[in-house]
Amino acid sequence: MSQDILDSQVASLTTPGNKHFPKFEISPELIEAADDRISHYPVRKLSAVLPLVHIVQHKFGYVCNEAIEWIAEKLEIEPIKVESVVTFYPGFRQHAPGKYHIRVCRTLSCALAGSYELMDTFCEIAGIDASTATHENPIAVSPCGNYSIEFAECLASCGSAPVCLINDDFHENVTCSKAKDLLAQYPAQEK
Repeated sequence: MSQDILDSQVASLTTPGNKHFPKFEISPELIEAADDRISHYPVRKLSAVLPLVHIVQHKFGYVCNEAIEWIAEKLEIEPIKVESVVTFYPGFRQHAPGKYHIRVCRTLSCALAGSYELMDTFCEIAGIDASTATHENPIAVSPCGNYSIEFAECLASCGSAPVCLINDDFHENVTCSKAKDLLAQYPAQEK
C-alpha cells in the first residue's frame, strides 16, 4: 500500500492536542519494546499487531500513519492489516487527543442518567466544540489542546451511571453539577 493511499484512508491530522505528545520516532527503546512483544508470538507475528499498536498509542498518544507503516514493516505484513486493527477498535485514536482525554459513556443506563447532558457540560467547561467530531474522528479537542472528549460505548458500570473516563481514571455517578469539580482535578497548567 502506498503512503498516498494510507494518508487518504487514515486521517492522522494535527490537532491542538499534538503539543502534549511526542512526534512519532523510532527509538532504540521503541524497537526493544516491540521486539519483546513480538517474541511472545514466535509462530505467528501477525498476532503482535494489537500489542504493538498499544505500545505506540501509549507512548505517542495516538497511532499515526508513520506508526502504522513501521508496525507493518516490523511484522512483515501489509499496512492494511495494521490499519484494520486501528480503525476497528474504538479505543485506538488516529488523531492526537488533548492532554486529558474524556470518554463519556452513552449507552442506555448512562444516557437515561444524563450522560448526554454531561457531555455538553464538559464541553462547555473545557471550551470544546463537539460539532468538530465526526464518524471518522469522534474526538473533539479544545483549542488549547488540554482537553478532548468523545462518547464511549458501555464502560461497564450501569449501576453507577453516568460514568466517564478521564485518561485512565474511572469516575462514577458524575452529574453535571459535579463536572466542574471533577475537571478541576485535571488542571490545564502544571502546578
